[in-house]
Amino acid sequence: MNYFELFGIPVALQVPSAGLSDKYFALQKKYHPDRFAQAPEAEQLEALELSSQVNKGFRILKNPEETIRYVLQLKGLLQEEEKYELSPAFLMEMMELNELVMEADGDAAALQSVTSAIDQFKQDIYEPVKKIMANYQEGVTSEEELLQVKEYYFKKKYLDRITPSRA
Repeated sequence: MNYFELFGIPVALQVPSAGLSDKYFALQKKYHPDRFAQAPEAEQLEALELSSQVNKGFRILKNPEETIRYVLQLKGLLQEEEKYELSPAFLMEMMELNELVMEADGDAAALQSVTSAIDQFKQDIYEPVKKIMANYQEGVTSEEELLQVKEYYFKKKYLDRITPSRA
């Protein structure tokens, strides 16, 4: 059973947060190991496993990047610890942005400027997959579209790594 089935929601690249916590608490209440303290050992172990799955599923489904990763894994399009090869042009742009981040160290105005540039870049890479993400339908969305989402996922992950902290 995947996490979408466990939570009783359709597979989606963007999980609505409304109601997710309620489903989580209902599932935790149903499968919490304390409720099975007097049950046979096999039932206790099953409850412990289900409770663990509920926790892990909630952590993934409430995190947009983790949800994308999980759906791509469900579809067999992303392997654990996959080394995805981004285009040389993208990597050159990232190198330039990273240099700007390093040069801006300590300069609040320059840091704000480079952070804005990175945020704009994130918007630019999201735009081509925006409709795919919002309108994902199991069995309808094509593998080609999901591969575009995969490209977006890795680009955004890269951008997130070089984004200066906003502390």
